[in-house]
Amino acid sequence: MTVKTSERFLSLDVFRGLTIALMILVNTPGTGAAMYPYLVHAQWFGFTLADLVFPSFLFAVGNAMSFSMRRFQEAAPADFWKKVLKRTAIIFLLGFLMYWFPFFEFNDGQLQLSPFSETRVMGVLQRIALCYFFGAVMVRYFSVRAIFISCVVILLAYWGILYAFGEPGGELEMATNAAAQFDYAILGEGHIYKKDAIPFDPEGILSTLPSIVNVLAGYLAGVFIRRKGKSYETIAKLMLAGFLVFALAEWWALIFPLSKKLWTSPFAMLTIGLNLSMLAALIFAVELKNIKFGTNFFNVFGKNPLVIYLFSELFYITLRLIPVNENQDAFEWVSEVIFQRIFPGSFGVLMTAIVFMLLCWALGYWMDKKKIYVKI
Repeated sequence: MTVKTSERFLSLDVFRGLTIALMILVNTPGTGAAMYPYLVHAQWFGFTLADLVFPSFLFAVGNAMSFSMRRFQEAAPADFWKKVLKRTAIIFLLGFLMYWFPFFEFNDGQLQLSPFSETRVMGVLQRIALCYFFGAVMVRYFSVRAIFISCVVILLAYWGILYAFGEPGGELEMATNAAAQFDYAILGEGHIYKKDAIPFDPEGILSTLPSIVNVLAGYLAGVFIRRKGKSYETIAKLMLAGFLVFALAEWWALIFPLSKKLWTSPFAMLTIGLNLSMLAALIFAVELKNIKFGTNFFNVFGKNPLVIYLFSELFYITLRLIPVNENQDAFEWVSEVIFQRIFPGSFGVLMTAIVFMLLCWALGYWMDKKKIYVKI
């Protein structure tokens, strides 16, 4: 059974929206208490629910490619490269400007331009841009079989690079791994994320390599779904593939540990396995059982994902820049004075994040009602 390109899969839209909602939730926890451990990224090795969010969005990017790239495959090379390079540049630039925001800072009582030399170059949107670029090029010029083989080669090559070029005995340590050293050499310490134990960029250049596989896996899953359609066979095979990839990742992790910040090859595979199973469950519930409860909520996120994500980050940064008293900014005051009094402890931290996420959803809902959809 072959499905027409125009056929919509609501489950895929819900999957994309769900990842945006969780991304905002994880990125904006309240203050005044500790967040639940499963909603906090693993310190270095290990895996939590929070670690699944970003790989899932990359998987969704690849999934969307399977429905949109056919017209690029049939387009003239000049049109293809113009579109892909433009989209890559815009997304990358938006990510860079987001980290540079608010562009000015007070220094000795004077308003000065924030130094470019201390602005982070890589980041979430930048990684999405690069993964989109390489994914789009491979989809354009490679067969499905070649893409699958490329995924295997990339994961094995990244494993080899880390052990071949990292400091002996510290190949997987934060300060001495090959990915960190590559970032230091290319970007310099000033352009690297500095809010970890040491300057280290979890979305660095070299560690972007295995994350491309998450996009390609999403694309391959989308191609399979389009070919097989909404059927129990589709669900069964996605579930089986998800289990096998997950099991292989767990086996590989015995000798090559799971690490989101380093984006190790087993981590990429583990998240792909979970994403395949999640997608199968959504297709079963939404497409076959016609369960629509909650789908509109997540679909709102999926219709304007870039705008809503940018708004969430810029709104959060702005709130953290507004002082309310000597000890609290606006975000801290709301979290600690309002939510912690109503919901003490970790639950209050979670409720702050949920309400913040709902505010972002409200923007998406308004845009949807006004038929405003921003696409690059």
